[in-house]
Amino acid sequence: MSQLLDTILLFSLPASGKSEVRRYLASLTPDQCRNDFHMGPTLQLDDYPYVHLMHRIDDELKANGLDYAYYHGPNRPFRDNWTWAVLIELLNEDYADLMAGRQVVVPSAAQHLMDRLDAAHAKVGLAQPMGELPHRLRLKVAAALEAECRAELDALNRQNAQDKAGKTLVIEAARGGANGSAFPLTPPHGYETAFQTLAPAILERAAVLYVWVDPAESRRKNIERGRPDGQGSILHHSVPMEVMLGQYGCDDMAWLLEQSDRPGTIRVERIVPEGDRYAAKVYHLPVARFDNRRDLTTFVREERSLWKVEDVKAIHGGLKAAFDQLAK
Repeated sequence: MSQLLDTILLFSLPASGKSEVRRYLASLTPDQCRNDFHMGPTLQLDDYPYVHLMHRIDDELKANGLDYAYYHGPNRPFRDNWTWAVLIELLNEDYADLMAGRQVVVPSAAQHLMDRLDAAHAKVGLAQPMGELPHRLRLKVAAALEAECRAELDALNRQNAQDKAGKTLVIEAARGGANGSAFPLTPPHGYETAFQTLAPAILERAAVLYVWVDPAESRRKNIERGRPDGQGSILHHSVPMEVMLGQYGCDDMAWLLEQSDRPGTIRVERIVPEGDRYAAKVYHLPVARFDNRRDLTTFVREERSLWKVEDVKAIHGGLKAAFDQLAK
């Protein structure tokens, strides 16, 4: 048997089918994961909960007479585009905690999140708005968010406590650029900046599974999946159209593959710490495309008892071909 895949970067446009793929993988038996997909049972990280919780903080700030901290508005883009790099820094922290089996025990999960957000903003050179909040208002905002933040922290702690041996980590994120952009995309947009921000420990072990849909299909499915009460759900949230066109009108995955000096990979050049100095290092991340242009994934949002045999066969076959390619 070939060696199991260690870390999968599940990257592609919003509503492409990433979260449905994660849900399908989580439904498989250990034998199916190992024999068909070269994977162990999955551990999963995702930056979307932070996108949602920053919106929730903004909601509470506005309700208390303050301006938004993170977004231009409830249905608008980030105030600063470098917040895309902030999200990767938060994933890097989650990865480090997972690998260390760290249990984060804090009196307030919401206060802990605010501290993490400020620290991650500082790493990419942005202001730290939660540290500037008057104490009384910070307590009020934290109280409103505590239940949601506690649920997210508890989920991370439960996963961190698991034995990682023989398991495969799946990390989900969506990145892109404005509709009609030229390549290379200007930082911090696109996957190139994400690869430049990911921790070297992740890059050393990762392969990329790209769920392939075109931007028009991404926008269609984004509208289709949205539910009024679904903004906290990875399966049923809807990205605002201004963001879909301005941030996800294209992506640079195909362009990065074309630039690589090794077929079927993305070349990532980084300056990384090496002992008491810094050194240049090149990573070649294997990439496979799961072709979802003919929708193979939407049915996974339904209850498992409603899944049709032919739909399961189609998604399973498509994913198997992609994972076989990565395993080579």
